[in-house]
Amino acid sequence: MNNLFKVDVNEEALKSFGFRLGQKGTHSSRTIMFDDLSVLFNLQAPGASREDYAACIIDANCLGKHTTATRRHSNQNLGELYALDPQVPLFRIFRNLWSKTTQESERRLLALECAIARDPLLAASALSVLKLPEGGEFLRDSMRSQIKEEVGDRLNDRILDKVIRNAASSWSQSGHLVGRTFKKRRKVVPTSTAVAFGLCLSHKAGFRGRELFSSGWMSLIDCEPARAEELALEAKRLGSIDMRVLGDVVEINFDRLDPVAMGAGYGSN
Repeated sequence: MNNLFKVDVNEEALKSFGFRLGQKGTHSSRTIMFDDLSVLFNLQAPGASREDYAACIIDANCLGKHTTATRRHSNQNLGELYALDPQVPLFRIFRNLWSKTTQESERRLLALECAIARDPLLAASALSVLKLPEGGEFLRDSMRSQIKEEVGDRLNDRILDKVIRNAASSWSQSGHLVGRTFKKRRKVVPTSTAVAFGLCLSHKAGFRGRELFSSGWMSLIDCEPARAEELALEAKRLGSIDMRVLGDVVEINFDRLDPVAMGAGYGSN
């Protein structure tokens, strides 16, 4: 995971929370699979176990795959991207926030945030999309350079091309890119729920104080620092987080998202 999304932090703690680190990622074979994820969550309650999700995908073929092998791959890929396990804190928070909104655009942002935390290849592609101005044309070479900067020569050209195709599709699914042959940048609309999740991930990734409002996790949802603070206050009013702002000092408590996962979840200056 690059410095856009992580600063100096205990990586074992990140992994325990549910982040996946390193230089491998699901985007060497699949996208964020938003439509499949939506079908799965419509059929399984928030408290479903990892075994329940697997049975739904493989045994019941809820995603309508043609072969058992494809079903198993879908189960594996969705598990890599989202965990699908209530024992994983990150997934538990993600699943609960998903269930609190019916807005598809908001759910797409939540899915992207979770996938970025769990797929280093998707995270490596982020800057090539996020730096584009509204209406700017997406360039494959820019994403290629960005990914190679993160992973070096570990990926051969064939795999790298596949990562780029899949990542571009994922950024289209999240709403950041539009168009088929020529994709262009579109700004997404941040929401209080997406900001609450992003702030939580920012804090776990080592950002503190006002850095929480300007980290890569806020850039991910096209949220400027002032707007992030406004939406954080809205999230507080909705009961998702607790927050106090005193001048340059910012204190955010994330216990409402998940008391067990967050503990004393403060990000302060």
